[in-house]
Amino acid sequence: MRVFVALDIPDEVRQSISEVSKKLARACPQARWARVESLHVTLKFIGETTPEIVERVKASLALVRSEVPVEMSFRGVGFFPNQRHPRVFWVGIAATPNLAELAADVERRLEPLGIPREQRPFRPHLTLARFQSEEGLASLREVLGSLGAQEFGATRTGELYLYQSRLKPGGAEHTRLARFAFAGGAS
Repeated sequence: MRVFVALDIPDEVRQSISEVSKKLARACPQARWARVESLHVTLKFIGETTPEIVERVKASLALVRSEVPVEMSFRGVGFFPNQRHPRVFWVGIAATPNLAELAADVERRLEPLGIPREQRPFRPHLTLARFQSEEGLASLREVLGSLGAQEFGATRTGELYLYQSRLKPGGAEHTRLARFAFAGGAS
């Protein structure tokens, strides 16, 4: 089973992103656009693993803690690795420092299970699209330029989730397997 650890985003943020995403998808239909209802803040992609390891992952995630909930503001857009030769188009996330600490705690707790640490630095974002080629990027950049600065909303959360991801022709389908409260005072 293919699994990952993530934070959810509120419906108001999804709706705000959806409105912009629809405009951008019309400008660049060649990209593979994410379903907005599937957006999440990935803390750790685990990948394919056995049901036995999933149970051990759940036990480890139950130990993840933060003194306070994570606060996130969703704003701005950009490209990985860069705007000239993009592979991914994303929405940016400005967060309290404990978001990175939370991701590091998840990494630390899962490593003893044989789940390797991510080698790239943690850069919180929401993936909106993936590119196979540069076709359509000029019109995407043109529409982006006309939109100006993007603010999509904010949230505060003290919960993380273990998800299963099933790859399907229409895109990945995500199912919550477990919920973990890592901090009190979540809203």
